[in-house]
Amino acid sequence: MYIEKIDSPKDLKSLSIEQLNVVAEEVRSGVLNRVSNHGGHVGPNLGFTEATVALHYVFNAPEDKIVFDISHQSYPHKMLTGRAKGFLDVNDMDAISGYSSPLENPEYDNFEIGHTSTSVALASGLQKARDIMGGKENVIAVIGDGSLSGGEAFEGLDTASEIGTNIIVVVNDNEMSIAENHGGLYKNLKLLRESNGQAELNFFKAMGFDYMYVEEGNDVSKLVEAFKKVKDIDHPIVVHIHSEKGHGYKPAVDNKENWHWSMPFNIEDGSLKNLSGGENISLMLGDWLLDEMKRDEKLVAIAAGVPRCYGYDKEKREQAGKQFIDVGIAEEEAVALASGMAKRGAHPVFSDFATFFQRTYDQLCQDLAVNGNPAVFNVLGASIYGMNDFTHICFFDIPMISHIPNLHYLAPTSYEELIAMERWAINQDKYSIAIRVPEGPVVHSCEEYDTDYSDLNKFKMAHRGEKIAIIAVGNFFYKGEAVRLALANDGIDATLINPRYLSGVDEVMLEGLRKDHQIVVTIEDGSLDGGFGERISRFYGPTTMRVLNFGIKKALYDRYDVNQLLRDNDLTDEQILNKIKSVLNNY
Repeated sequence: MYIEKIDSPKDLKSLSIEQLNVVAEEVRSGVLNRVSNHGGHVGPNLGFTEATVALHYVFNAPEDKIVFDISHQSYPHKMLTGRAKGFLDVNDMDAISGYSSPLENPEYDNFEIGHTSTSVALASGLQKARDIMGGKENVIAVIGDGSLSGGEAFEGLDTASEIGTNIIVVVNDNEMSIAENHGGLYKNLKLLRESNGQAELNFFKAMGFDYMYVEEGNDVSKLVEAFKKVKDIDHPIVVHIHSEKGHGYKPAVDNKENWHWSMPFNIEDGSLKNLSGGENISLMLGDWLLDEMKRDEKLVAIAAGVPRCYGYDKEKREQAGKQFIDVGIAEEEAVALASGMAKRGAHPVFSDFATFFQRTYDQLCQDLAVNGNPAVFNVLGASIYGMNDFTHICFFDIPMISHIPNLHYLAPTSYEELIAMERWAINQDKYSIAIRVPEGPVVHSCEEYDTDYSDLNKFKMAHRGEKIAIIAVGNFFYKGEAVRLALANDGIDATLINPRYLSGVDEVMLEGLRKDHQIVVTIEDGSLDGGFGERISRFYGPTTMRVLNFGIKKALYDRYDVNQLLRDNDLTDEQILNKIKSVLNNY
């Protein structure tokens, strides 16, 4: 095998085109070996294999700088830059991130990249700095067609064009985002493909770029020829390549959407190795919304490139019809769209992962909250049980969202409470509402939940005790319940509170606790810094009440083990119990 002898891109330079084709097949096999055993992004990496081989054959990394957008296309790059063992040997796979990472390989990975539409903007920074510093290297930004819909991609293209010097933007056009592409831009990409790049109407030329089209985006020789023509160019150029998502693996080609990312699978037929059982609350929410659409013609579900985050596959999108819209990878647009729809009387519901809501802070503040429009936002995966790569951490949402004035953040504890809050939020017309959808094992409850949550920031007393009050947030409510029961076994009758609201406090209830409580404990599935617990501590600051806050210390946790993370942050039931008892014994 060639790949086992390739320690760096320099080892490609002496190979013939025929040998490079063999390398490409070996790289593809390595990618398939990794994702079939470890899970990961399948289709984008398979489709960009030949282009990666050609890039590293023509250009001289690490001197030439290659920036990969979102990193969904970076696996072949990793194999060619000294990390092949992480793809060939099952025992070494955990050492390799699924994303571009200078912590892993600072020589060839220029940035930590896990969010989309960033590569051109980052590369424009390298472009400008190179010019200032008197460098001569090529700057190459790789971006998929799906990522082009993000606002930062437009901004990066605009700046790179204005700088006007060498930058090569490789647009990998596989006619797909995660699902199908959406937006007017894609009509032009289609026109360019159909005209073999000759159409007079050309988005990239309009932005000030020179332009080259390569129809054979999975042909090493054609790609090598194209890249040789643009190497060392003295102005900005887009190399638009037409590739096939999932190329070389039939299941991924036949169902491109399903094979964007996959859990471990059997290569022979594409069947999953470990079928996950049990309920998924995000999918259940999606089903409920679909049913609710039949009763509410004004209800519209909004997605931003990831409709399957709440189960909206092609069939369900078709069922929803005009009551569903996917704005593509454009989360900022999704928030502004929802605000505008709510202003006109529709009932918009935008659902997305917490890590991607980070991209919408200004829109949540300005386009939504300042205007007070009654749109609904479901924040998914907001938990230590969500995604665990440090570019995708999902538990910084409470500090971000709960501090925006005029935006009310709710935290249900069970599926039934989620639906009760959801139904109220959709049908009310006074408040901008975000809902922190529970994560982890689905909890059901026979409890009767409120139908009206307009009495803002009113906490719910689940059990009235004395001395110790436990305020446990969202899906950690049941951790609070477990701690309460453990205290009861020791003869301590603790109070348990479901706060329900993350963006304010129930001053009446908190003040009432001072009469017969010595310690207030907060437990949250999120960051301590700026979190819910700090809000409670601030309320009791001028008093003698002792407050204990349990949550996650602020840090960038990378590919963590959940149980270890709990232990490291004193968040196991036993650790919380022991801390409470230790403090109580000192009174």
